[in-house]
Amino acid sequence: MNVTLRPLSAWPHPDTRRRRSRYTFKAAWQDTLDLLRRELRHLRASNVVIGAGFQESDLRLDGMPRAGARTPAHPGIELSFTTPTHGRLVYATDVCERWEHNVRSIALGLEALRAVDRYGITRRGEQYAGWKQLESGGPSADRGRELIRRHGSVRDALKATHPDHGGDAADFADVQAAREQEAMTP
Repeated sequence: MNVTLRPLSAWPHPDTRRRRSRYTFKAAWQDTLDLLRRELRHLRASNVVIGAGFQESDLRLDGMPRAGARTPAHPGIELSFTTPTHGRLVYATDVCERWEHNVRSIALGLEALRAVDRYGITRRGEQYAGWKQLESGGPSADRGRELIRRHGSVRDALKATHPDHGGDAADFADVQAAREQEAMTP
């Protein structure tokens, strides 16, 4: 399986600089690549690209960093790939101070997601879909107030929309957002 690094000119995700960890993984870079390749093989991934803060001149023709490559200005990593079952998936993190450690974090995360399937917690790989079903911008308190009016009370709306009772997770989040907004209003 071919894993290629590509320059990521700017970090497109929220910056986690304040909670960035100085913890360093003890694994060698080759061990991290082996783990990542193994997890991607299990997902039957193709078109694997690691976006990193390198410049084009820092990368070899095979897509790996040159021996004398400069350290990326930002440690964030964005891993994207296509699977036959789940389509295009993107995982990104910048919680470690070194870019290689962020690659390892994603590889370990993929290993944990596969364990969810292996132990029978999900049936159709829902964990790979992530938050795809939620509308961008997160929960809507306005929609939550509408659901509360429809069900008569906050308690009834929470019960009716709770995913454990057959409700929709996005509706449940909207009702919670409305409830929290009401609690904060003087």
